[in-house]
Amino acid sequence: MLLTSTEAGKIAIEFIMLEWSIPDEYQDWFSVINSRLLGVSWYVVEVGIDGLPDRWYIQVYDTGDCDPNYTFDSPIPSEEKLSDLQELPEFIAEVLISERNVR
Repeated sequence: MLLTSTEAGKIAIEFIMLEWSIPDEYQDWFSVINSRLLGVSWYVVEVGIDGLPDRWYIQVYDTGDCDPNYTFDSPIPSEEKLSDLQELPEFIAEVLISERNVR
């Protein structure tokens, strides 16, 4: 394996930042919850925002590439999509609203 779990986590966060064009100043809002090696050449990295149950699951290959078909999961019921986002910066809240709306 060419990557460590920590490196895969960093790559996954960078992927989310690029995918959503999130300015660097908001990167600290995202953290790696878990990074699991699956098979011999890829990790599944779970990324979240501290204090929220929403999760991105990103496959990171030993080449450093990410599968663009990531999974987003949120247990927030559709009628409560906005209730827990008031304390977040507006840009981060908009990303979560967009993700929650398409799931």
